[in-house]
Amino acid sequence: MTVDLLDRRLLFVTGKGGVGKSTTAAALALLGATRGKRTLACEVDAKGDLADFFETTRPAFEAHKVASNLWLMAMDTEASLREYLHLQLRLPTVARLGPLARIFDFVSTAAPGVREILTVGKIGWEVRERHYDLVVVDAPATGHIVGQLTAPQAINDLVRVGQVREQTGWLADLLADAATTGLVVVTTPEEMPVNETIELVARVRSETRIDVAAIVVNRVLPELFSGADEAVFERLAEPALSDRLADAVRGPVGPVLDAARLAVTLRRTRAGHLDRLRDSLGPSVPLLYVPYLFTRGHGLRTTGQVAQALSDELGY
Repeated sequence: MTVDLLDRRLLFVTGKGGVGKSTTAAALALLGATRGKRTLACEVDAKGDLADFFETTRPAFEAHKVASNLWLMAMDTEASLREYLHLQLRLPTVARLGPLARIFDFVSTAAPGVREILTVGKIGWEVRERHYDLVVVDAPATGHIVGQLTAPQAINDLVRVGQVREQTGWLADLLADAATTGLVVVTTPEEMPVNETIELVARVRSETRIDVAAIVVNRVLPELFSGADEAVFERLAEPALSDRLADAVRGPVGPVLDAARLAVTLRRTRAGHLDRLRDSLGPSVPLLYVPYLFTRGHGLRTTGQVAQALSDELGY
């Protein structure tokens, strides 16, 4: 059964650095909010990028409202541990953990997966408790996302009984539920990002139980010229016609024709990468195309444009 992307309640957004991962996460959160869902956008790597996309203050562990139906937070593993101890063990909330924090640092270094559990656990808890209709996570880049997503199941396999098993058990089940959780991979129609996306999807399918909900292909160039247009450009590039055209427009036309050829070449090359991506993934994973936005910088306007492009692709 196909599940609509925004009908899921938890979306992890990842991708190779520089492809527009944070832009896409912000756009999906904004789209969810505009569709009436109480939405939380969660930043995991604490770089503060999501704040720029919503033109708001830097996020903190405690979520703050940035728009109608939209909240923003940043992950903090120490704060997550404090909250866990308060909720599960009924320990009082304190400003700092003191000696316990040092013990935590030691344990998390010696036992890989502990920090990931605190991150994913906090996110999963917000979903389980239904504080929000949709949680969109600006997750780590492709090189680190698999380790984060597999941490609950890895600890679940190691610990068979007790409170830790109970906590990781429900979390692993929540992540494995395709109706609830999905992974969105962002890429661009270029060789390296496409290669990394294909490799990541293969790893996710073989090493995790997480459903790949969609691939967002960012910065797709528009089809500017038809085959007939290309034939005209070739004719105009002939010296006799080029010279006459230059006289008519009172300026050089060579750079303009070169730019037209470059646009066609880039479009065809990128289309080839998209064909390979589609063939590698199979028909079960939706490809959502976001056009190249010929603008500099980012902000709420750009976020809204990407959200609209995604809305059009999803048929909303």
